[in-house]
Amino acid sequence: MSSYYRPIARYDHARPERALPLAGGWCWFDTVEELRRDAPSRLRPASEVPEAALARLTAVRSPICDIAFDAPALMGILNITPDSFSDGGQHFDPTDALAHALAMEQAGARVIDIGGESTRPGAREIAVTEEVARTAPVITALRREGAMPLSIDTRKTAVAQAAQAAGADMVNDVSGFTFDPALAPFCAEKGLPVCVMHAQGTPDVMQVDPRYDHVALDVYDALAERVEALTAAGVARERIIVDPGIGFGKTLEHNLILLRHLSLFHGLGCPILLGASRKRFIGTLSGVETAQDRVAGSVAVALAGVAQGVQMLRVHDVAEHAQAIKLWRAATQD
Repeated sequence: MSSYYRPIARYDHARPERALPLAGGWCWFDTVEELRRDAPSRLRPASEVPEAALARLTAVRSPICDIAFDAPALMGILNITPDSFSDGGQHFDPTDALAHALAMEQAGARVIDIGGESTRPGAREIAVTEEVARTAPVITALRREGAMPLSIDTRKTAVAQAAQAAGADMVNDVSGFTFDPALAPFCAEKGLPVCVMHAQGTPDVMQVDPRYDHVALDVYDALAERVEALTAAGVARERIIVDPGIGFGKTLEHNLILLRHLSLFHGLGCPILLGASRKRFIGTLSGVETAQDRVAGSVAVALAGVAQGVQMLRVHDVAEHAQAIKLWRAATQD
């Protein structure tokens, strides 16, 4: 059985001389948790980790869309949908969408993720023509404003093609590039960076009794397989971001296990994106029913990710997250 190595991320300013940088970022480690499917986990000194695995854990991540990953970066969510779980309909009008995107940029977002199809639990697929009609005009308007990098949140090649023609710089696929087999080759052909997310099942059925043998290791293996598939299709590894897919085919307990094991995913050698903003498990744990009122819980989860070296946070409430990260870093970093 294979061993997996989860670095025990630390960020204290009193750093031992033999400590190693975690993914070239703000965290460091000198100990790992060795995980196996056939044995209990155990702590080991980082010096005992095989050389190849250690190289992936420590290597500086290459910039993507001119975003360096030496500090946490915020991806602002722009849902141009009538039915997204948290903000459906709020930015469905193109004028409102443009204004909200520019406000997120002003608040500190480094990239805007634009989606025209809801992927909330129970959501059903919409037509490509409708998805393009929702997203491409807003991307065109944002590019005319000279806005920051823009990501298209889609599972479909035709939508990505229209978005790229309108000025999108990146593709974020919640299906992990399994829904449309032509999407990865298109991204490779155009040199587009990608975010590959893990999901168990499609949105309409993903929350119907999801099961795993070991959720952290199962998701790790699935993402490793998708990264290899993307590189085989021609997408350079240094242009891939990985996302464990909180809430996509996971129970509350699955989500919590993944959050506790986030640093494991540095072993894939790619930047990590965490997308937990306003999600239902935050409301369940905090007793807050309305998604828009889960800002404090969302910030708490985001900072837990930052403490494990997560490089990008996909969030609704950019200003609040930007302020929290600024204070967290001031309080913990020299």
